[in-house]
Amino acid sequence: MQMTWKKGVGIAAVIFFIGYLMAVWWSIEPDVIEQEVYQQDNGRQVTGYATTTSLILTVEALLDKPGGWLSNDVTPPSILMDNMPAFEFGAIEQARDLALIMRKEFSRSQSQSTADKDLLAAHSKLNIEHTSWLVPSAESEYRDAVKLLKLYRGRMIATENPDAQFYARADNLNEWLKEIQKRLGSMSQRLSASVGQERLNTDLSGDSSASQSTPGYVAQEIKTSWWKIDDVFYETRGATWALLNFMKAIEVDFADVLKKKNAQVSLRQIIRELEETQQSVWSPLILNGSGFGVVANHSLVMANYISRANAAVIDLTNLLTQG
Repeated sequence: MQMTWKKGVGIAAVIFFIGYLMAVWWSIEPDVIEQEVYQQDNGRQVTGYATTTSLILTVEALLDKPGGWLSNDVTPPSILMDNMPAFEFGAIEQARDLALIMRKEFSRSQSQSTADKDLLAAHSKLNIEHTSWLVPSAESEYRDAVKLLKLYRGRMIATENPDAQFYARADNLNEWLKEIQKRLGSMSQRLSASVGQERLNTDLSGDSSASQSTPGYVAQEIKTSWWKIDDVFYETRGATWALLNFMKAIEVDFADVLKKKNAQVSLRQIIRELEETQQSVWSPLILNGSGFGVVANHSLVMANYISRANAAVIDLTNLLTQG
């Protein structure tokens, strides 16, 4: 009986160790996509190729990284992991935003034009719940979206098929940047809430005649739960990883627009700030010290980079509108 008990403990220890190693391996984040990948092999750079390719490669990287898509796994060790699923959610949210803007803005010449059928279907498939594991599963729908995006890209670069287009205009780019501003602003607020702060209600500021459906708080204490601090951090890290991929592609497709508005430096500043968010995290835990305390606060450091990136996005939006 004693030998059987020891053997059971040993087997359990081995299983735990193997599961731990798998969790560590599956937690490795995908690399940032290099800008050179967005250049066409034949030397002819078709407008829209880089942006479409960046969206395709970003979704494929999420699906093909170690462990695959983990957000919908219901078995150990992935069901016990939360950092990588949070990373995946942040990244797929950015992919959804770009797919929506491609469907509504980049692929349409004017407000009366129809949406591209492949982009319409791809955006719909990307919007499936990221935790769905039954039929259809999230990863199967995302792979179908990638196939549809490749079909759109193939039609777009075919000179004999003018029905699939990508319009690189300042007003189109501005529509996407407005979505980015909202996302980055929300990320910065959630990260800053790691230490807790009292926020005044500014919902109706700037318009004396504005109203809202129900009365709001004059001030409210906002603080992220201790259990959610790492989730918010890695969700932001995933979102900025995907956004960095897309910004590098935008620099290629909208090169002429940016040059005309003298806005290349502004975009490069955004890219530089986003690159800082992808620095290696050497601590095994996301630390949550006070603002000027002895222990670091990783969320506040990330919030700093996000705020600076958002400020650069606002500057770029103003340049495209007024420059």
